[in-house]
Amino acid sequence: QVQLVESGGGSVQPGGSLRLSCTTSGSIASVAAIGWYRQAPGQSREWVAAVTRNLVTQFADSVKGRFTISRDDAKNSVYLQMNNLKVEDSANYYCIAGEGGSTWFRPGAYWGQGTRVTVSS
Repeated sequence: QVQLVESGGGSVQPGGSLRLSCTTSGSIASVAAIGWYRQAPGQSREWVAAVTRNLVTQFADSVKGRFTISRDDAKNSVYLQMNNLKVEDSANYYCIAGEGGSTWFRPGAYWGQGTRVTVSS
């Protein structure tokens, strides 16, 4: 499976926005679904969102209405737009290729290094 590289993290105040990018030097056109996860210090990894090859999206309840996910196969990229950020959104964010449908996502084996998001006042 494709190994993806995350970028776009940073520090923002509560209520702010960030857009995370997930790219690869290869092609994502054949990847059935790509998901975003996050992991805060001392906590387990949490699924955040996913998008299928057919552009079906799904979100964790904790981010629904604030985050959007998009996919641009021509640019071999997936984006996570995060709006109205909260302190509890602070974490390392990871994208990963996998399989999924309208209500499920199963990650593959190749995790990247992640990108750090810090939300604080």
